[in-house]
Amino acid sequence: MIHRLESGNCCFVMIDMQEKLLKVMADAASCIEKHELLLKAAAILEIDGVATEQYPAGLGSTVDELKCLLPDNTPVIEKTTFSCWGESRFRTALKAKKRQTLIVCGIEAHVCVQQTVLELTAAGYEVAVPADALTSRRAGDYQSALAVMRQAGALVTSVEALIFMLLRDAKHPDFRAVAKLVK
Repeated sequence: MIHRLESGNCCFVMIDMQEKLLKVMADAASCIEKHELLLKAAAILEIDGVATEQYPAGLGSTVDELKCLLPDNTPVIEKTTFSCWGESRFRTALKAKKRQTLIVCGIEAHVCVQQTVLELTAAGYEVAVPADALTSRRAGDYQSALAVMRQAGALVTSVEALIFMLLRDAKHPDFRAVAKLVK
C-alpha cells in the first residue's frame, strides 16, 4: 500500500488511450482531460512513463491530444495481451525506468487496466490509480474494477489528489506551475 508518493520514484503507465476505443467509452472527453492534466503535471515534475496501444492496426493509435504530451523518452508499446505485464516489451521498458511506484491510467478500467494493476501489484510494484483518468463502456464495469483494484492494494484516488500528494508542500519548487494546471 502506498503511504507517500515521491516523484523521483514514480512512473506513469498510460494504457490504450486510442482513437477507436475512446469513441465507445463513457465520459471519454473527461478521461482525456484528466490524462492531459496528469501528463502536464508529470512533465513539470519530471515523471516519465510508458504508454501502450492495444492492437493499433485495428484500434488506431494514441489520440493526438495525449500523444503530443508524452515525454520524448516514452516508449509506446504495441500489445495484444490485455494485461500490459503480459507483453515482454512492456516489462523490459518498465524495468528500465527503475521506478517502484506506478501511476496507472487508461482504458478499459475493467479489462486492460484492472488486469495490469493486478499483475503489477503481484510483481511487487506500488500502484496508484487516478479513478477519473480511466473509464469503461459501462458504469458498473468501471465501479467493479475500482473495487477490485482497491482490494488488490492499489491506491485509488483522483488525478488532482495524486498531484498534490506528489507536491506534498506549497513550498515545493514546482507548486505554482502545477497549481495553475488544476485551476
